[in-house]
Amino acid sequence: MKRLTLYLICGLAVFSATANAQAAKDAAERAEALRVVDTWLDSVQAYHHIPALSAGVVVGDDMIWSKGFGTIDTNHSIAATPQTIYSICSISKLFTSISLMQLYEAGKVRLDDPITTYLPWATISPTSDSGPITLRGVLTHSSGLPRESDFPYWSGPNFPFPTREEIRAKIASQSALYPAERYFQYSNLGLTLVGETVATVSGQPYEDYAKANVLAPLGLSNTRTFMPMDLYGKRMAVGYGALKRDGTRDLVKPFNTRGITPAAGYTSTVEDLGKFASWQFRLLRTGEASVLKAPTLREMQRVQFMDPDWKTSWGLGFAVEHRDDHIYVGHGGSCPGYHTILWMRNDDQTAVIVMDTGAEGPSPFAQAVFAILDKRKGYEFKAPPPATGVKLDDYAGRYSDQPWGSESVIRPWAGGLVLLNLPTADPAGDMAFLKPKGSDVFRRVRKDGSEAEEIRFVRDPSNKVTSFVHFSNPTLMESSLAEEKKQ
Repeated sequence: MKRLTLYLICGLAVFSATANAQAAKDAAERAEALRVVDTWLDSVQAYHHIPALSAGVVVGDDMIWSKGFGTIDTNHSIAATPQTIYSICSISKLFTSISLMQLYEAGKVRLDDPITTYLPWATISPTSDSGPITLRGVLTHSSGLPRESDFPYWSGPNFPFPTREEIRAKIASQSALYPAERYFQYSNLGLTLVGETVATVSGQPYEDYAKANVLAPLGLSNTRTFMPMDLYGKRMAVGYGALKRDGTRDLVKPFNTRGITPAAGYTSTVEDLGKFASWQFRLLRTGEASVLKAPTLREMQRVQFMDPDWKTSWGLGFAVEHRDDHIYVGHGGSCPGYHTILWMRNDDQTAVIVMDTGAEGPSPFAQAVFAILDKRKGYEFKAPPPATGVKLDDYAGRYSDQPWGSESVIRPWAGGLVLLNLPTADPAGDMAFLKPKGSDVFRRVRKDGSEAEEIRFVRDPSNKVTSFVHFSNPTLMESSLAEEKKQ
């Protein structure tokens, strides 16, 4: 028995040491990838002329990287940060859906009941061959409802959102577009009705219920159901329109979503959405009920409806996508002057959040961040191994590609270097890898891992790297990594 106990203790010690070593290796790989993420997002903000951009990466319970780029005020003097407040628009729908599912867990609503069970006034005219419009249908955007309440609230310059009373008065004159549960049709009207159901069933104003039962328990102190005008241009970024032909953007007026609040009214920060993602990872990992039960969240993040095009799938409030052998869940938000995205990958408990001011949808930015992280994971140079003892940071920096291109950046990568031409929409796909051979000489690595042509770095008399030579042509360094950190 003593020998068995000793074997078990030794086995656990070995397992623990192996797990710790793997965790340290994973962290080191992510750290290198995030240096590339930081550099690339900085270029996105600069080359797209996006006034403000904030982003973060979450792994499990931790925000492992976050940063802001650009400025948030009209004088361009206040830097964007992970604490900057943005309108998150349709990400609001996740908080509304969670509020409803709390009532579902309490047995106060049933998802397959007609929505008129709870909102007798929501008598929108169905198509002739339709079944009932249900709560499940509106949560999955398959109810057949039109996209909007019949008001022009997405039109500037004043964005006249209707009141709750105006929405109620108008809905009886609107008609469904499709039979229920036939096609996907994204609907702000539908999620507005979910919020109205929360208010009716709970007996509280929607905003009060969501704050007390979702936002406060999750510790989301910088997430609100409204735009905090006392912080506008101070901690909250001002909004801008699309880039115009002359390279400028118009300032977009702030707005009040009024009756559409459950679908589009929230504001938040990268840090708070990071906490929101970590709560979901923790709930699914531990199974310990907090705000929701774990099976309820799993059901919300499972595909509940697939459009006949087999491209658009939705859970209960959550967008659900299958991409590159991973399942992504989350939501995006697009309101006048603001665009945001939260994508979560439950299999490795990784989330990416991107927020910006302008008209650039950040979902491709978030996907690119995932791709950079995945590119670094497990990457190794093939034999012969790279030279050791090379100070890779000496070569890291920004290099001028003029007049043929804009710039290149070089960063350490897996014992060698990664070179990336900027700007690029596909940073992971456009990477070139350089294997050190010693004496400031590197070899480009082909896709199959074999070595290609030589790249030689040049130093000045003070031993500082000043350029690299590729096919006899020098490319000059504009700023070193150390100099970039000081900026």
